[in-house]
Amino acid sequence: MSNDDHNRKPLMDRRSLLRGGAAAALAAPLGVWGAQAFPFRQAPPIDFSEFPICRTASEAPVLTGAPRKLKLSWNAGAVCLAPLPVAIDHGFFQKQNLDVELVNYSGSTDQLLEAIATGKSDAGLGMALRWLKPLEQGFDVKIVAGTHGGCLRALAPAKSEVKSVADFKGKTIAVGDMAGPDKNFFSIQLAKAGLNPDKDVEWRQYPGNLVRLAVEKGEAQIGLASDPLAYLWLKDGELKEVGSNLDGPYKDISCCIVGVRGSLLRDDPLVARGLTQALLDAAMFASQNPEKAAKSFQPYAPKNATVEDLLGMVKYHTHHHHPVGDALKRELKSYADDLKTVSVFKPSTDTTKFAERIYADVFRV
Repeated sequence: MSNDDHNRKPLMDRRSLLRGGAAAALAAPLGVWGAQAFPFRQAPPIDFSEFPICRTASEAPVLTGAPRKLKLSWNAGAVCLAPLPVAIDHGFFQKQNLDVELVNYSGSTDQLLEAIATGKSDAGLGMALRWLKPLEQGFDVKIVAGTHGGCLRALAPAKSEVKSVADFKGKTIAVGDMAGPDKNFFSIQLAKAGLNPDKDVEWRQYPGNLVRLAVEKGEAQIGLASDPLAYLWLKDGELKEVGSNLDGPYKDISCCIVGVRGSLLRDDPLVARGLTQALLDAAMFASQNPEKAAKSFQPYAPKNATVEDLLGMVKYHTHHHHPVGDALKRELKSYADDLKTVSVFKPSTDTTKFAERIYADVFRV
């Protein structure tokens, strides 16, 4: 960024931005196009000049010496994690003097958290509503940042009378995983709509790629999925979106999180800080340059997903929202409170203490 750019408009200190969650505050409610016209939700315009990626979130010097080798676990098929290949392609890890290997991990969440805790991996990314329950077990893993919002969608036939979660009563809902984040999220939304997620709907599990078929055959009236599947299923207009984790207050909450092994935080806090900083900068770059982010992710995308499809998904996900510190802790507590309402967490769980135990502020080391 040039000096002229800096002088043209005062820039917000990024550390204050991330700590205070100002990125979330600027995100306006999202509108929905009519299902008959176009089935995709459109994100509002964002003034990215208020989110300068050229400023660091801390005053710590970049690591010196030989680049630190780290393993970062991710689900390579999850388009919402596009900032990871962005960080490699555009040098954000290198800027922090890190040599990061992306490891595609498709095992269970418990296995992933164990791999991070035991040093088989140094960090990983996943969905908060999948990670929080296993983290009750005491894995030596700390959540250091949120990465974005907008992963989960509920879909119904385009001609269906279902328009929102309030219309799910008495319906059968197809899911790919009975303990998955989409089921947890929409169970919470059912409870908030005054419905009992255990009695007022029927949950039916299918292999993930068959959820749409279940809806088409009438075995279920609603299907839950995440991108890229959900986005691609909407393309032909046969289905419409009837719910999302960008609805209501969730538009300002990150759904995906970064976890780092506890021993890395204790032994090499500046490395953990540098890794987190690289991921945040890559996420912001993806927000400001969605076309480049889509191209970086293309090698990992389904063969039937075009660059235009990937661009639409990158724009849909709120990569400008990535809380750390107290803002992150508040979001984790909010999710834990929600999970209590649907009996995923015990009523006796102290969510304030839980959030405090599982998070770490890498920018205070």
